Amino acid sequence: MSRPNVLFFLTDQERFDLTAPDSPIETPNVDRLREEGMAFERAYTPISICSAARASLLTGLYPHNHGMLNNCHEADAIQPNLPPDLPTFGEHLLEAGYTNHYVGKWHVGRDQGPENFGFQYRGGADRHHDADLAGDFANYREELGVDVSEADLEDALYTDTGTLVAATDPVPVEATRPYYIAQQAIEHLREGIAEPFFLRVDLYGPHHPYVIPEPYASMYDPDEIEPPESYRETYDGKPAVHEQYLDYRGVRGFDWETWSEAIAKYRGFMTLLDEQIGRILEAAAGIEDCCTIHASDHGDFTGAHRQFNKGPIMYDETYHIPLQVRWPGEIEAGSTCGEFISLHDLMPTFLDLADTEVPDVDGRSIRPLFSGEAPSDWPDSHFAQYHGDEFGLYSQRMLRTKRYKYVHNGPDRNELYDLDADPNELGNLIEHPAYESVRTDLEARLIERMEGTGDPIAPWTATALSR
Repeated sequence: MSRPNVLFFLTDQERFDLTAPDSPIETPNVDRLREEGMAFERAYTPISICSAARASLLTGLYPHNHGMLNNCHEADAIQPNLPPDLPTFGEHLLEAGYTNHYVGKWHVGRDQGPENFGFQYRGGADRHHDADLAGDFANYREELGVDVSEADLEDALYTDTGTLVAATDPVPVEATRPYYIAQQAIEHLREGIAEPFFLRVDLYGPHHPYVIPEPYASMYDPDEIEPPESYRETYDGKPAVHEQYLDYRGVRGFDWETWSEAIAKYRGFMTLLDEQIGRILEAAAGIEDCCTIHASDHGDFTGAHRQFNKGPIMYDETYHIPLQVRWPGEIEAGSTCGEFISLHDLMPTFLDLADTEVPDVDGRSIRPLFSGEAPSDWPDSHFAQYHGDEFGLYSQRMLRTKRYKYVHNGPDRNELYDLDADPNELGNLIEHPAYESVRTDLEARLIERMEGTGDPIAPWTATALSR
C-alpha cells in the first residue's frame, strides 16, 4: 500500500462557502486542489471553538472524550492541556516512520507545543495563544524594519465592546503573518525533508481581526456585497442566547454598511491566504506521491444572522467547513463526495495513509471514500456539540441530517430546522405540530449518538427530552 507524503493546510475560522465552486472570492489555488482532487460537500467540525476543534483533529476524539471543552488560553479553561495518555496522530505517524513538521498556529495547550506530539516545530505561533512559542514572527518583522502597532492601522473597525474586527494594515505583504508562515514552510521544503513526511501548515486567518494589507484590503467592494438571507434574522422563537450574543459580542449596533466593510476584509483575507497556499504548492510541486489536504477548524459568522465570530449558536456558517483532498493517481480529479465527514475523521485518515494501526477513536478514516463509493455503514448524519467559552458553560448537542437539523440546548429551548424549506435556519420548528414525528425521531437518534460516544450528559439529556 502506498505511504504518501502528506501536505496538510489548516485555515483558522474559514467558512465552507468561501471556497465553494460558486464563491465570489478569488481562491485559485484552493480551487485547483478541488478541481484536481475530491471536494467533500458535507464536511463539518465537531465543535465550533478553536482549542476544542484542534484537539479533536489531533486525537480523533469528540471534545467530551478528550476533555478540552473550551479555549485553553482563557482563564476559564476547563482543561488547559491535553492529557498525556491520549493517542495523537503526530505521535503515531512518528512511530510509523514519518518525519513530522509543523508551521503556524497551535492553540492546543498552554504548556504544550507541536514538539510534544511528534512534530518538529518550525515557528509561526502567536503570543496571545502560545506564549511559549512566541517571538519568531516579531523578530522577522524587526529584520524587515516593520514596526506597526494597532494605533497605526487604517480604517479600523471595532465592536462596541472594543474588539478589533477589521482594518487595513500599512505593511508590505511580506510582513504579514500568513506570508511568514508560508515562507517557513517553503524554506523547510527547499532544505529537503526526509520521506515519507507529514507537513502541517496552520495559517492564521481568516479569523478576526481581519487585518490585511493592500491590495487585499480593497480587493472586494463593500457596496457590491449583498446581505445574506440569514441577515433577516428576527430571533423569534429562538434560544435567548442568540439575541443576547449581539450585546455580548458588541455588534447590536452594526448596520449593513458596517458588516459589508467587515465582510470585504474577511474575503480579502482569504485571498491573501490562498496566495500563500499557492506559494507552498509551487515549492512542493516536484515531490512525488503527495496527498494534499485543505480544511479548517470551524467557520465564522461574519454578519450571518447578524452575528460576529462564533458561540453557542449552531448554524452552518460556523459548523460547515471546507475539505479538499488531492492525491494524483488515487483520487479522480474533479470528483465530489456528499457523505458526512467530521474534522476529527482526519486523525484516523492520516494514520490510514501511513498504513499504520488506528487506535480506538471516535473518528473514522475517509480513505475508503476516495474511490467515490461509501461503505454501507457510513453515518447518515453529523453529531456536534458546544460547551461554552468566556461567558461560561452552556451545553449544546446537535444532530444534522441532509434535510434536518436538531439542536438540544440544555439551558434553553431546543431548535429544529427543515433545511430543504429553510436553508438559512430562520424558522425554529421545535413546537410546530406538523414536525412532531420528525422531532421525536431526531431526539432519539441524538440520544443514540450521545450514548454511543460516551457523552457524560446523555442520561440527563434523555431524561429531559422524555419529558
